[in-house]
Amino acid sequence: MKINLISDTVTVPTSGMLDAMMTAKVGDDVFKNDPSVNALEEKVADFFGMEAALFFPSGTMANQAAIKLHTQPGEQLICDKYAHVYNYEGGGVSFNSGVSCRLVDGSRGMMTVDQVEQSINPPDFYHSPLTSLVCIENTTNKGGGACWDFQELKKIKIVCENNGLNYHLDGARIWNALVAKNEDAKAYGSLFDSISVCLSKGLGCPVGSVLLGSREFIDNALRVRKVLGGGMRQSGFLAAAGIYALDNHIDRLQEDHRKAKEIGEVLEKLEFIKKVEPIETNIIIFELDESKLSAESFLGKLEENNISIIGMGQGKLRIVTHLDYTKEMHLHFLKVLKTIE
Repeated sequence: MKINLISDTVTVPTSGMLDAMMTAKVGDDVFKNDPSVNALEEKVADFFGMEAALFFPSGTMANQAAIKLHTQPGEQLICDKYAHVYNYEGGGVSFNSGVSCRLVDGSRGMMTVDQVEQSINPPDFYHSPLTSLVCIENTTNKGGGACWDFQELKKIKIVCENNGLNYHLDGARIWNALVAKNEDAKAYGSLFDSISVCLSKGLGCPVGSVLLGSREFIDNALRVRKVLGGGMRQSGFLAAAGIYALDNHIDRLQEDHRKAKEIGEVLEKLEFIKKVEPIETNIIIFELDESKLSAESFLGKLEENNISIIGMGQGKLRIVTHLDYTKEMHLHFLKVLKTIE
């Protein structure tokens, strides 16, 4: 039995999702003539109460398109030091948009409204970059699946409005936050100027993300997507997977969260574990006491049992639960953990 817990992107389509994909009605989406893509975009836009949406091959491309539309070259965006747009998008902020990042030293990937306000450059001080955008990531990847306090997000929105800043949500795992905190997607839609959501993480789709915003914003995003090479043809086969996931795979995220917390409880009892970060959703980040067991040895013992997790650097390890992580796998993994010395 092979257990892959390196990410929630390792899943394969369920039989129901495959059936939906194989029976999808498709057309040429570059001409906006794919009925399944159009249906997905309408469904996601309605889910968040936003005017329009656009299907993208990846979350990175969706985020990069949003940043391109919200900024001008030479300007600056504000984000937490753990933000995906800074750490995991290949330097696309500077490459695609000519924009720099003002990094905030937040907590588990989350900034406070005071930190955001203090990071805004004076608009009349032309020696520093003009601040034009605030980027939020919810849930936070490097922060261990942490969920933002919605009231803090509202306070940051007021600061954005008072300073003429755009407000973008990297909601790659927003589904996990909505389920964990029993929140309303439309509340997020009313707060942010743009939102990107990923279908190929917790929802188990093979490919795809969606960018949301005003109709004018999405019309402009269509051009940027083309420039970035994101136009696809009969992508309705992929969009059908997204529609199926939205109908069938959101509520079940509770199961991933429960398993993650149970893994955390076992880890905390092991003498060679130095720290387990708080677990709110499906990501577990922890550190080893390497005076007792090295990360290399720990990972090797897991591999001997056909279990894969991932190192995040700086002594941190990560486990991510997901749709394909079954009850049988879960019980086996917990058993293996308890035998490691």
